[in-house]
Amino acid sequence: MEYNTQKEELKLAEYGRYVQDLVDHALTIESKEERNKAANAIVQIMTQMNPGFKGNDELQQKLWDDLFIMSNYKLDVDSPFPKPEPKNDSPAEKITYPDQGFKFRHYGKIIEDLIDGARKIEDVEEKKALTGMIANLMKKSYLNFNRDSVNDEMIVDQLKEMSNNELEFADDFKFQHTNDILSSSPRRTNKQNKGRSKRKWKK
Repeated sequence: MEYNTQKEELKLAEYGRYVQDLVDHALTIESKEERNKAANAIVQIMTQMNPGFKGNDELQQKLWDDLFIMSNYKLDVDSPFPKPEPKNDSPAEKITYPDQGFKFRHYGKIIEDLIDGARKIEDVEEKKALTGMIANLMKKSYLNFNRDSVNDEMIVDQLKEMSNNELEFADDFKFQHTNDILSSSPRRTNKQNKGRSKRKWKK
């Protein structure tokens, strides 16, 4: 299992690892039109996580600013607000989240928030694009939980269940290959763990 402490530090921790993964994915999209769709979908998810920001232009600008910060100011999209300039970012205001139980714990509460946000998106193509991104994040999260195997059909079934069958995939959707996910998420071997333990306690 890969622990968050082994991953790159989050730029804005209050949005969670999976929103950062969405931003990282958006950076890999070659088509600017598709990047724009992804960026707008991500901001909608961020708005769902901060309901008080909805309908307030000043607060919406903060969400777009945060989006660019999470991309290291590299995301090339059409924003409704001026793109912020790189600066020494001050600590962001901490956001509290409701402590509620959920069925698929290995996906984390953020995945449920992403699904809830996607269900509220009206644009069909944008919703389908985000659904595919969420499905791949679910697969990645499942492999962090159980690296031995993963069934794509199971991920689809669980996504449908979690969304009350309200989310659909694009016709050309394909899951990211398992080997590609595992190769980008190396785990520490037993030998490495033993060596780390010895160094820790050696005086």
